[in-house]
Amino acid sequence: MKRYSLPILLPVMSLAANYTAERTTIDSIEVIRLADASRRIEVLIAPSIGNNAYSIKAGGKEILWSPYRTLAELKTKPAMAGNPFLAPWANRIDQDAYFANGKKYLLNPELKNFRYDPNHKPIHGLLVYASQWRVVSLKADSGGAQLTSRLEFWREPDWMAQFPFAHNIQVTHRLKDGALEIETAVENVSSQPMPLSLGYHTYYQVPDAPRDDWKVTLLPARDHVVLNDLLIPTGERKPVNLPSPIALGKVKLDDVFTNLVRDKAGRAQFRVQGNKQSISVTFGPKYLVAVIYAPPGRDFICFEPMAGITNAFNLAHAGKYGELQSVAPGHTWRESFWIKPEGF
Repeated sequence: MKRYSLPILLPVMSLAANYTAERTTIDSIEVIRLADASRRIEVLIAPSIGNNAYSIKAGGKEILWSPYRTLAELKTKPAMAGNPFLAPWANRIDQDAYFANGKKYLLNPELKNFRYDPNHKPIHGLLVYASQWRVVSLKADSGGAQLTSRLEFWREPDWMAQFPFAHNIQVTHRLKDGALEIETAVENVSSQPMPLSLGYHTYYQVPDAPRDDWKVTLLPARDHVVLNDLLIPTGERKPVNLPSPIALGKVKLDDVFTNLVRDKAGRAQFRVQGNKQSISVTFGPKYLVAVIYAPPGRDFICFEPMAGITNAFNLAHAGKYGELQSVAPGHTWRESFWIKPEGF
């Protein structure tokens, strides 16, 4: 199998366009910095910690939540924070096994490369803290600042033992026009269709108001996925019946939504509002599902773009989910979502 070798572009600083893309080091860890000086937005990405865009500052204010004060703490004691990437499955699987193309594949807990939720269900895939990401392109010009990173999943035997579909993942972080676009491309280099259940678990915070006063002013979903006591979908759906706007101090959210309301471009937009500050999160057409997670007493809300519902592989095999996406051999799945702070 051929290894791709792409040129790494030197950091570029464009004063005319106000965009910057550069390598730097924080706590002895390589970090990529993307910046838009005119809009005062800065994005920090750590390729060696799951390629996580762990910090986004707007007007000097941090809009991503983390339990840590330093990047070194995140590296030493990895936790869900910032913008974790979930693959090759997102959220929970209902057993230590999953179905793909009519066959049952067993997960091997002795490899210790996935974790369990409190109910001992495999959760969030294999790549949240992966160090194997490599920078393949870094540039800034009048069109924005961007980083492209690549992970060759098929090179890791322990990953392939858990999910035997050879593939490459390429993620581009693109800062442009006041928004961060995160584009994900999955190239299937195996001989069989590859089922797709990936997503992002981004933790947002709005600094100018107490958490209980934040309001979800956009929740563009028609269907509410019914979950059992273990937070696994039953296969049932019901109409969304939530007030608008939703004040976080009055609800507990750990919910799955689908049948999203979209604009003419096929995009669905979610928004959380503080006093004057807000964060909008826009899903591209192939993100069919949204998970919203905002537990009481925690100073964050997650709008999670998902390619499929929780336990998608097994529900599809059981005939309870007909929207499972897959990537044909030799083909690439590609989709984006956008994060835009406003009022900062």
